Order: sequence, then structure tokens, then C-alpha cells
Amino acid sequence: MNISFRNSKLEKQLTDPATLLKTFGRLAVKIHQRLSELKSAENLAVLKSIPAARCHELTGKRKGELAVVVSNNYRLIFKVNHHPTPYKEDGGLNWREVTMIEITEIVDYH
Repeated sequence: MNISFRNSKLEKQLTDPATLLKTFGRLAVKIHQRLSELKSAENLAVLKSIPAARCHELTGKRKGELAVVVSNNYRLIFKVNHHPTPYKEDGGLNWREVTMIEITEIVDYH
């Protein structure tokens, strides 16, 4: 998977081990694990096969975004970074065609 970040600050927070630990504390290990899973995935469909990640599309005001579980409340939020976004004929996201994402935030939106 090709991963980009919303901005350079977020990129540093998520890719520099010391900054990751300082910023997210005990969540750092799980965030690192999810990032590793994203990087090693051939496409987004692979993430659906990892039960603990619970990769899912968001709805409501967050329509167009996706998330993976970091903890009970925290989610790593990202969006598809393809132009145009690959959709199936029925209008749903074509998870097998998604190979580029942009991480936008880690948040407790509950």
C-alpha cells in the first residue's frame, strides 16, 4: 500500500518512533502495528481479512473516510488517495483496487 499523510506534522508523529511514543503513549505500539499492516497490504481488501483491524467505511459527516481500530475508542482515519476513486458497478468502493491512501488523523470520535 502506498501511504501518504495529511501533513508533515502527522507524518513525523506516526513515522518517528520517539515522536510516536511521546504523542500517543500506550497507543504507540498498536498504531505502529496498524501502520505496518497498512504498508504491507497489497490492497485495502487485505485489511478486511485482519479481524483485529476491523477496517470499515465511515458514514454520516465522515462519509468518504475509512478507519481501522487502534483501541476500544481510537481509530486511525484515512481516505482513498486515488483520482478517481475506484468504485464497483453497484456504487460501492472497490477495495481490491485501492492501493493508495492518505492518513488524516488518529481520533476518538465516539
